[in-house]
Amino acid sequence: MTQPLWTPGPERVAAAQVTAFIERVRRESPPGSEGVHDFGTLYRWSVDRPAAFWAGVWRHCGVLAVERPGLPPWDEVLVGGDRMAPPDPQLGPRWFTGARLNFAENLLRHEDDRPALVFWNEQGPGKRLSFRELRAEVGASAGALRRLGVAPGDRVAGFLPNLPETVIAMLAATSIGAVWSSCSPDFGVTGVLDRFGQIRPRVLFCADGYRYAGKEIDSLGRVREVRARIPEIERVVVVPYLHHAPDLDGLPGAVVWEDFVGPHRGAELEFARLPFDHPLYIMYSSGTTGLPKCMIHGAGGTLLQHLKELVLHTDLTPADRIFFFTTCGWMMWNWLVSSLAVGATVVLFDGAALSPPAILWEMAATERVTVFGTSAKYLAMAEKEGLEPTRTHDLSALRAILSTGSPLAGHSYDYAYSRIKQDLHLASVSGGTDIISCFALGNPIGPVWRGELQARGLGMAVEVFDPNGHATHGQEGELVCTRPFPSMPVAFWNDPDGARYRAAYFDFYPGTWRHGDWARLTEHDGMVILGRSDATLNPGGVRIGTAEIYRQVEELPEVLESLVVGQEWEGDVRIVLFVRLRSGYVLDEPLADRIRRRIRERTTPHHVPRKIVQVEDIPRTISGKITELAVREVIHGRLVRNLDALANPASLQHFRDLAELRT
Repeated sequence: MTQPLWTPGPERVAAAQVTAFIERVRRESPPGSEGVHDFGTLYRWSVDRPAAFWAGVWRHCGVLAVERPGLPPWDEVLVGGDRMAPPDPQLGPRWFTGARLNFAENLLRHEDDRPALVFWNEQGPGKRLSFRELRAEVGASAGALRRLGVAPGDRVAGFLPNLPETVIAMLAATSIGAVWSSCSPDFGVTGVLDRFGQIRPRVLFCADGYRYAGKEIDSLGRVREVRARIPEIERVVVVPYLHHAPDLDGLPGAVVWEDFVGPHRGAELEFARLPFDHPLYIMYSSGTTGLPKCMIHGAGGTLLQHLKELVLHTDLTPADRIFFFTTCGWMMWNWLVSSLAVGATVVLFDGAALSPPAILWEMAATERVTVFGTSAKYLAMAEKEGLEPTRTHDLSALRAILSTGSPLAGHSYDYAYSRIKQDLHLASVSGGTDIISCFALGNPIGPVWRGELQARGLGMAVEVFDPNGHATHGQEGELVCTRPFPSMPVAFWNDPDGARYRAAYFDFYPGTWRHGDWARLTEHDGMVILGRSDATLNPGGVRIGTAEIYRQVEELPEVLESLVVGQEWEGDVRIVLFVRLRSGYVLDEPLADRIRRRIRERTTPHHVPRKIVQVEDIPRTISGKITELAVREVIHGRLVRNLDALANPASLQHFRDLAELRT
């Protein structure tokens, strides 16, 4: 394609916050910034001069911290910046030493009557809270936690739907300096224990249940088992979501939300101002190949990175209403909630994205959503469902769509611009729980090219390495980051010497963060994500990213979704493609031939699968990502060690002992 799908107009560019930031850099002239005049030169400066860049982000976004008259709120911006390995008190990297702040205080800086939280579910609109009401609710919840003796460093956990109470509980815990950790209520008992059982929280917030695809699902049965297995839980706080008076029998230390919070209404909200790297969140790896890693993210690094991405990459302002389709077990929930620090309204949704089919677009139209975040899978499924929001809903307020979770296929770019809205900033973003943020994301003052992520994150020294560890442009390779950034985990839980942390990211290319994505930098200085590098295919020694195949297969109208793996076969690897078809279709030879022909014509002969197999379902993690690795283990007869990390573990049965894979 020789032309971009969308280019922002001059007025939009002039009004963008990243433009204001560039002008500020030019005006203040920090070290090395002489040539900064556009996004590209800003990126290069941000990577070359990280201390000056991140200090500029702090000031531009107005981070609240303990002030020191005549001095910045910190001693040094970056100590040990030449070292990427896990933080060491002596060697670094350490950010904003001497600074003291509170994460919740930054998110609760606004005290007016504008809406802070707007909640919807499958049944339509629900609770709404203004910024003033949110502060009051957090104050009461924090008072209840303090009464229990919760202190900085204690763990507070949430096993909750995406409710306003979830946000309130998180902010209450972090206002004290406690560490928040959450997973969504669709986890089974083992999945919850694999996570919370490692960190041993003192308080567990939960709901009595949740709704999904029109069904009501109980949570308290699983909570009883979890409570019995984690004796450190002193109090279970139950949000009545399905029933006005939940049955708390057999649940020691349980109390309903209002009985817990109510006695503390009117309590003054206090904020514990703690070091920049004080633990804020404990996040978890997917756990599909073993016990989940517990990644500890610091308060300052999370806040600063999210502000950078929301303000400079998403152009978020207090006038915006931002939505992201997520559960509170996915890092995009944490990212979304940080929008409160900007003063934007956060729109929450709990339930199935297509139940009823157009519910999210009804919500977006009614609430005048300006930034709509979702997954690549949702956009693909919306296209398959035949949804045409541009025709059926008033999306005049909508100015940006964000997509993540997996690579966004070219046909989904076409769908967004033809069936959702023409004048639209479509930003495919990619990062991970490991960094609680993004390595590549949107550029609100740059063009959108079909199939590409627009830009590498400001301040993120992202490269693509060949097998020899050399940076390459235009060729496929490993996505890496070569210099420190503030939202690196401060530690792993129960990893006192940092050995597991180093093994996770730094062993492959010593001194460089290897993220595990297979990627390519483009001629527009954007990026294409080709899939997970540990799931790349290697037939005949040719490395192929799985996304290259998905892009072609899922454009076919008969195919709902697909999954591709490499099968060890006769001393080599052969590509096996599994397809889930629309109702009424069967994988016959003519359809299989069309799939092969399409892949061959649009990629290379190496990409063509040797086997194509129809299946009834495809396994996904709780956060909605297809799990190629689990299927690869199953077809080779190997044990999948953590089925509870899957949203639909029974789907793996479709891949066991397949006759089609024996020849």
